[in-house]
Amino acid sequence: MQAWEDFGAEGGLFRRLRADCAADWQAYTWHDFCRQLSAGTLPLAAFQDFLIQDYLFLIQFARAKALAVFKAESLEAMREKTASIQAILAETTMHLTYCAEWGIPEAKVRATPESAETVSYTRYVIDRGLAGDILDLEVALAPCTVGYAEVALRILADPARKVEGNPYQSWIEAYGSDGYQALARAAASRIDALGVSHGGEARFPMLAATFGEAARLEQRFWQQGLDAAAS
Repeated sequence: MQAWEDFGAEGGLFRRLRADCAADWQAYTWHDFCRQLSAGTLPLAAFQDFLIQDYLFLIQFARAKALAVFKAESLEAMREKTASIQAILAETTMHLTYCAEWGIPEAKVRATPESAETVSYTRYVIDRGLAGDILDLEVALAPCTVGYAEVALRILADPARKVEGNPYQSWIEAYGSDGYQALARAAASRIDALGVSHGGEARFPMLAATFGEAARLEQRFWQQGLDAAAS
């Protein structure tokens, strides 16, 4: 199993961004929500709330990827992002099936409005893409794509993890799978490459601010599930 520290290249932009917001990144990728997933103690209501908002998030994530097609630096990148949109849209269908397995009818998922946390996070990402270039947008997206892969690796390496009888094992395995890990590593490598081609060194302070804010918004996305279960 690869270590989460291995995302991106040594000295590359992705690792520099993660290091710059180390405290916020740690608070995001090892949030209490994640630790409870690992232990199998997360309240069902918290996970159900998360699943609904994650579905709504996916819709906006597809829109952000559509913006990435417009902002893309090459035809090859446009094709790659177009494929990503198709994959995300297919995932929304699978996500509804997954929600049903957790006792959430499709009608309820579709009728639930976006939470303030979902709105603030997704619109922040889109805003960064609209205001900046492809590097700004990819940096705003990376904490989601790469962060979930790191969360899975942290859980898999957790000595306190419950394996047998953990109700959330399927979720853990999905993000710990070779396929998702490869996707996340490709996203980190893309940040490194764009950092070279799009002047990442000169723009580092602004890019770091974007990356750090996205990590903090991810923290709030986890926290809303815990808050929903406690209310």
